[in-house]
Amino acid sequence: MPSRVYLDWNATTPLRPEVRAAMLAAWDLIGNPSSVHAEGREARRLVEDARAALAAAVGGLPRNVIFTSAGTEANGLALSPGLRGPSGGPMERLLVSAVEHASVLAGGRFAADRVGQIRVTRSGVIDLGDLEAQLRDGPPALVSIMAANNETGALQPVAEAARLIHAAGGLLHVDAIQALGKTPFNINEVGADLATFSAHKIGGPKGVGALVVTEGLTGLEPVLRGGGQELSRRAGTENVAGIAGFGAAVKAALQTLPEDTGRIATLRNRLENGIRSIAGATVFSEEVERLPNTVLFTAPGLKAETAVIGFDLEGVAVSSGSACSSGKVQPSHVLSAMGYDPAVAQGAVRLSLGWSTEPEDINRALEAWRKLGNTLLRA
Repeated sequence: MPSRVYLDWNATTPLRPEVRAAMLAAWDLIGNPSSVHAEGREARRLVEDARAALAAAVGGLPRNVIFTSAGTEANGLALSPGLRGPSGGPMERLLVSAVEHASVLAGGRFAADRVGQIRVTRSGVIDLGDLEAQLRDGPPALVSIMAANNETGALQPVAEAARLIHAAGGLLHVDAIQALGKTPFNINEVGADLATFSAHKIGGPKGVGALVVTEGLTGLEPVLRGGGQELSRRAGTENVAGIAGFGAAVKAALQTLPEDTGRIATLRNRLENGIRSIAGATVFSEEVERLPNTVLFTAPGLKAETAVIGFDLEGVAVSSGSACSSGKVQPSHVLSAMGYDPAVAQGAVRLSLGWSTEPEDINRALEAWRKLGNTLLRA
């Protein structure tokens, strides 16, 4: 039986060999990274090496990298009303784009009545005019905009948004979880005040995330209190093996980024062309700049749940969009925000590629789609 084809890289990625090796070595260490003896210092060295690797990759400073249990926790830590803007005043409200991850849409620690949404265009990018109007129409705001959408792959105009936000006395948080390792990302170049990342999206282990803040940012309030870990910004003994794996994943992903980007984009384009040729399929956000690895598509009458099962039975792992809904296939809130009706939002299927995706994998996926298009849509 042929091996299965994995095309759900935006949900999670395979563990890189370098990461596995780094984690195995870390598991042999017995020291607590907060201990001052030799065993503790060795564990601390692994944590600090990973901290330095992530900081260097995204343009930050090691002392401004805070490790967390996941990207969701990192987002929750970032969305803090205590943050102080350029004038020294607190962020009195939160603005988020309508296509954010669920952990951002939840509003972090802001009260529900202090959270507003920024409209997006039919292409799935933020409406800068709406952002500017909302910034002008209220007190200083923390604004959260993802660098790249997890469902459509659309890249957001983060740098342009940052200029508007800072001119209005606000701060910008960027969820860069899908961007890291797939497209160049530097917090200074885009103007982010805070940015979040997740290890398992770049070939690292599940259960490790990070928040990177800019130098001089004040007012960040810990979610977990107790110990003095992470410079008293996140209590709890660090996950040494997971963090070591995160560092190894960052180094590996950045080393092969230029080569991977071009090769994966070529495969993605061939996949899209094949998808469009069957059953009148359309690809979302194709008219804007996107991640090189992501395809979100639908076809008239397609039901995502049936399609995902159909692909799975053909040996191809795909998804209906975000993988953060407890395994449920639900209508895409991203497509709803883009103005598509519920019937369309219920029929979107996402295929996402990665560094080990091969041309034969694309062939298998297109063969599966031909079968599904001839059965599901013409029955």
